[in-house]
Amino acid sequence: MNYYGIIILIALVGEYLLDLAADLLNLKTLRGDLDDEFTSVYDKQTYSKSLSYTRDKTNFGIIQSSFDLAITLLFWLAGGFQYLDLLIRDYQLSNILTGILYIGVFILLRSILSLPFQLYSTFVIESQYGFNRTTIKTFVLDILKTLLLALLLGVPLLFGVLSLFQYAGAFAWLYCWIAVSLFILIVQFIAPTWIMPLFNKFTPLADGELRTSIMNYTQSLNYPLKDIFVIDGSKRSSKSNAFFTGFGKNKRIALFDTLIEKHTIPELVAVLAHEIGHYKLKHILQGIIISVIHSGVMFYLLSFFLNEKGLFDAFYMENISVYAGLLFFGLLFTPIELLLGIFLQSISRRNEFAADRFAAETTNNSQPMINALKKLSADNLSHIAPHPFYVFLHYSHPPVLKRIVALRRISK
Repeated sequence: MNYYGIIILIALVGEYLLDLAADLLNLKTLRGDLDDEFTSVYDKQTYSKSLSYTRDKTNFGIIQSSFDLAITLLFWLAGGFQYLDLLIRDYQLSNILTGILYIGVFILLRSILSLPFQLYSTFVIESQYGFNRTTIKTFVLDILKTLLLALLLGVPLLFGVLSLFQYAGAFAWLYCWIAVSLFILIVQFIAPTWIMPLFNKFTPLADGELRTSIMNYTQSLNYPLKDIFVIDGSKRSSKSNAFFTGFGKNKRIALFDTLIEKHTIPELVAVLAHEIGHYKLKHILQGIIISVIHSGVMFYLLSFFLNEKGLFDAFYMENISVYAGLLFFGLLFTPIELLLGIFLQSISRRNEFAADRFAAETTNNSQPMINALKKLSADNLSHIAPHPFYVFLHYSHPPVLKRIVALRRISK
């Protein structure tokens, strides 16, 4: 194994061990007592159930990540990448079609191997704790719809990237960057209207006190909102959520039906204010810009390694190809992605604090947001005191107790 292989092996095993350490540290925090802040929403039984839920999910996650690492290393060291390449080359297709088939089969194999874990997570763990409402029919339809989207969106994008790197010369990375950036923007624009409705039903919020309260709030901010939608999240889970989608005149707020069922009108307005805060504070634009910059850096670095023979030798490949180079670079890029992920998580946590502050200040009351956070934690059996290292690696939102403490400072 050459130095490329050693770097990738260290990166894969290192990331696994880092995640494992975070998981084990987080499991140790499950022995703590309930903070007084949550006694109004957690009884002893609910709190014990939340600890058990976190423990079961963490242990299951460790098993899955161990399996993923073992399969990846076995496939690699057994010459699986080379065998798959030779198998597909026998069809004597063009380089581009060979590449699409190679990457497609690789992704399909990984998806098939992950399927038992998805089934167990959904129909055993989530069902055991009363969350799952997904039927087998919905589960299968979701897989088929995801496959359809991959064919309609993923295949053309991959065709373009492979073609540009095959024929566009030294500036192929730049053309790919432009193409992928446009793709990101287009998907962001069409997702609320064309993609999300494939998976969930979006129903305009009916006239009534909730709609009036929300519209009064948005008008006080001079915030143009096309409509407020209720999403049928209850068809898959009893967990609650809300999110913001769209640009310009197509801005939409979506509230899960389970969220509306469990929260008061002031709490729902506070949750919505938090989502609007992300837009007003430019967090959504910031995320898009970061995604564009990230793809540009990735394609630029990719251009240096795409035809690097040593990288292909590390995977026992006889033929150098653009499509295999994409996969191998993805593995080589693992340490950078890990560091980037930690950096982006920290930005996201900071943005969540800012959106909480925006909600409290624009509604002139932090208590509804505090109440909503408490209820969401209890309803979703969230771990309210995760280990700091686990938060550092994995949390896009600050722990709920820290958010509540910050909100209470605002009201003082």
